[in-house]
Amino acid sequence: MKLRCFLLRYYPPGITLEYETSAGQVGQKTIDLLLLTPSTSLEPLADKIVASEPLLGHKYRDQILTYLQRLVEKLVAGNRPNQTFTLFKSLRAHMLPLTNCAFNKNGTKFVTGSYDRTCKVWETATGNELVSLEGHRNVVYCVGFNNPYGNRVATGSFDKTCKIWDAESGQCFHTLTGHVTEIVCMSFNPQSTLIGTGSMDNTAKVWDVETGQELHTLMSHTAEIVAMNFNTYGDLIVTGSFDHTAKLWDVRTGSVVHTLREHRGEISSVQFNFASNLVVTGSIDRTCKLWDVASGHAVSTLRGHSDEVLDVAFSVSGNMVASASADTTARVYNTSTCHCVASLNDHEGEISKLEFNPQGTKIITASGDKRCNIWSVETGQVLQSLVGHTDEIFSCSFNYEGDTILTGSKDNTCRIWKS
Repeated sequence: MKLRCFLLRYYPPGITLEYETSAGQVGQKTIDLLLLTPSTSLEPLADKIVASEPLLGHKYRDQILTYLQRLVEKLVAGNRPNQTFTLFKSLRAHMLPLTNCAFNKNGTKFVTGSYDRTCKVWETATGNELVSLEGHRNVVYCVGFNNPYGNRVATGSFDKTCKIWDAESGQCFHTLTGHVTEIVCMSFNPQSTLIGTGSMDNTAKVWDVETGQELHTLMSHTAEIVAMNFNTYGDLIVTGSFDHTAKLWDVRTGSVVHTLREHRGEISSVQFNFASNLVVTGSIDRTCKLWDVASGHAVSTLRGHSDEVLDVAFSVSGNMVASASADTTARVYNTSTCHCVASLNDHEGEISKLEFNPQGTKIITASGDKRCNIWSVETGQVLQSLVGHTDEIFSCSFNYEGDTILTGSKDNTCRIWKS
C-alpha cells in the first residue's frame, strides 16, 4: 500500500491516512487521538504512532509531530478562558410555534421546524431565509442536516412521513412513508447514506437516503420510540422508548443486538460515545445509565438528580457525559470512573437540553427560565448567561468550531450568538 495524503480531524482529534492499494483502490485509515490534550507529551506520541502504523515509517515522524501540534493548537484555541458570546441575530422564524432547530456542520446555515408545517433554511451570517421547505400536512417536529456534507435536510412530521430535501433549492427528493403515527425522532448516519426515524407507533425505520427505499422496520419495542442515534461507524442504532428500555440494532440486518433493560421509567434520551463502545441513556426514573455496547450490560448507574432526566450528552472525545434534569440542574460525570465531577446549579427552571462544545471544555444548557447558560466543565461554574429570550428555551447547539451558539425558544425566535 502507498500513502497518498494526510487528513486532519480536529474534533475529536484524529489523523486520517489516505492510501492506495496495489490494485489502485483508495482507502482510508483513521488514527483516533481521543485522549489528546494540551498537556500531552507529543514527541513520544509521534514515535508511538510511527512505530505502530505500517503505512508510516520514521521519515514521517516529523510530519506526524507537526500534525499533533496543530491538533493541540486547535484544542487550545477553543478553550480561551475569556471567551464571551454576544447576540448576533434574533430571528422570528415562523408565525406558529417552533419545534426544533439545527446547524449545519460549520454553522453557516441552520434549519427550523414549526407547527406551521414548514421547515426553513437560514443563512447564519445575514439571518436571511434561504428556502422554505413546504409539503408536510402536519407539524414538522424534527429537523436536521446530513452533516458533515450539509447538502440535504431531513424533516420528520406528525403527518407520519419524513422528507429529504435539497438544502439549496428546496426540492423534495423523497417522501418516506410507512409509519402509522407521528415521527418524533430522526437521525442521519455519519456517512449520510442512511436515515433512521422513530415513531409513536412503537417502531423505528431505516431508509436509504439516495433511493428513499425503506430498508428495515425495527420492531421490538412495546411503546413509543422517542430517541435514536447511530454510532460513529453507522453499523449500529440505539433507540430509546417509553417502554423503559433502550435497544441496540444491527443496521445491516435490522435485528436486535441487545435490549438495555434496567430503567424503572420511560427513556428520554440516548447517545453513543464517539468510540462507539458506550451508550448513555437518560430516564424519567431520575437516573442515567452507561452501557457496554459489546455485552449490553450496564456499566454504571449515574445518580444524583431529584427529578426526571430530560437529556444526556457525551463530550466529543467521550471522556465525559452530562445529564440535564427537570430538577433545574445538570451533572457531569467522568466516563472512566463514573464519578460526578461537577454539578451545574444556577437555573431556576427545568433544563431540557444540553451540549458540550467541540473542545469538551464547556457545556451549554437550555432552560425553562428563559436562559441558556455556558458552564466550565472543569469548575462547574457559570461562565456566561445568554439572556434575551422571553419564554422557555428548548434547544441549544454549538457549531463545529465552538464559536457560534444557536438557541431556540417558545417565544418563537431563534437567536444566534457569536464569540
